[in-house]
Amino acid sequence: MAAQTTSRMSHGFVMALIPLLTMLIWAGNTIVTKASAGLIEPASIAFYRWLIALVLLTPFVMRGLWANRRPALRHWWKLAVLGMLGMVIYQSLAYEAAKTTTALNMGLLAALMPLIAIFLASAFAGERLTRSRMLGGALSLLGVVYLISHGDPLQLLAGGLHVGDALMIVAIVANSFYGVLLRRWALPLPMWQQIWCQIAVATAFLLPLWLLSDISPITADNLPLVLFAAIPTSLLAPFCWMIAVRELGAARSALYINLLPLLVAALAWLLLGETLALFHLVGGGMALVGVAIGMRSQASIRVSTTGERP
Repeated sequence: MAAQTTSRMSHGFVMALIPLLTMLIWAGNTIVTKASAGLIEPASIAFYRWLIALVLLTPFVMRGLWANRRPALRHWWKLAVLGMLGMVIYQSLAYEAAKTTTALNMGLLAALMPLIAIFLASAFAGERLTRSRMLGGALSLLGVVYLISHGDPLQLLAGGLHVGDALMIVAIVANSFYGVLLRRWALPLPMWQQIWCQIAVATAFLLPLWLLSDISPITADNLPLVLFAAIPTSLLAPFCWMIAVRELGAARSALYINLLPLLVAALAWLLLGETLALFHLVGGGMALVGVAIGMRSQASIRVSTTGERP
């Protein structure tokens, strides 16, 4: 009996660490995205990343995907839309945003994804929009305004929205929409086969963009960034997130996303020398409190089993 209890406790501890590992990888990818600015062109790192992930994943899924080729072909356009939203639009815009905004801002904004997904689910998937979700959304919006204006909202009226922050917000909306559609469509394919199809779409679409851009060769300086984006972020993190959602449930797993800005802030300070200002604490704190309020009623919330890719 004692051995069984110990085994259950050990299993529960490991299961709690798995979504935390996912958050660490996502936070690390935010740092990699910021560090890539100036070292490698956005179109190049995006293309290299998904090409490497595609090559590595192919041997493991091709036999099963061939067996499921008919449903895959029947739903090809849905897989294409998902690949465009989650892998092309989101990450390409994030790489562009990194040129003009900080990793800390990117991490704080990315933490809004669960709440944005709630509003998109209400608009497109028929989920009920509760009072707590509306209150949380309003508070988070105020926090974001305070954050991206560096504590002076009147700056937005005078100078407009900062380009990097604006691109990041568009990227986050696209990735949140990805999660909502993934749940609504419930495609009849194993998750890894879906991921492979989406990566294939992303790689095919990014190829001409890469060819038409200022191509950055892979060098000793940018290779670690490319490999981190391709392997831990693109393959390991989705795998860990699928396990977390299966073992802990979507709602409990989603709570770990609130750790993302804290982890990004710590890594940005340690690795990039970014400093935490008062407007980060106030604006980011308001946004996170809004997320917490908006997610209080979680009975109908389901987060994408592949996870978003900050």
